[in-house]
Amino acid sequence: MKLNIFKLLIILSLIVYSCKGNKASQQQEEQAKKEDTVKMTTTLAFNPAELPEEPVFDILTTTGTIRIKLYKETPLHRDNFVKLASERFFDGILFHRVIKGFMIQAGDPLTKDSANVARYGTGGPGYTIPAEILPQFKHKKGALAAARRGDAGNPKRESSGSQFYLVEDAANCAQLDGDYTIFGETIYGIETIDVIAAMPTNHSDRPLKDVKIISVTPVVQATPAK
Repeated sequence: MKLNIFKLLIILSLIVYSCKGNKASQQQEEQAKKEDTVKMTTTLAFNPAELPEEPVFDILTTTGTIRIKLYKETPLHRDNFVKLASERFFDGILFHRVIKGFMIQAGDPLTKDSANVARYGTGGPGYTIPAEILPQFKHKKGALAAARRGDAGNPKRESSGSQFYLVEDAANCAQLDGDYTIFGETIYGIETIDVIAAMPTNHSDRPLKDVKIISVTPVVQATPAK
């Protein structure tokens, strides 16, 4: 009987120790999750969850500011742009392709390093975005659209994960309607697009003078009075 009681005490002590160990392990996991959340919050430029359904952003460039609104009807492209902006992905990126009377293009992370000049226009975050081509959105002046590879190698017309363009001339870009995802529009700073589009370029349509994106930040809009 004493032996059985002794065994029982050992078993109970092991169970208690195990419970304590599991509890300590859970507490450590919870603490680690909290620390990860804090790190994520402190490293992001802003909290994407706090933005409205159609967020507005200021693209601050070395030639001026372009204010854009993202469409709720193209959530995949909207959310991806918001994610990249929150991670400061666009900071320091160049407008690497500029065609007067057509559009201006940016979003390639390779342009942050001049050593990559031969590869400008080929970079991205390592993924593409499913097409969200909607008939109601046209290539009007200031339209924000996603760049992509041609149909031959991209039959589903998936968008680049980060490269985008802004329409400078609606008439000349009308031919692109229905072929590219338009996911936003310029609501302020059209003149900045015109200034960039008018800059002298080389044979690769790259501006001779760098046009850099300094930052892409959300615009806090006041709540309308009731």
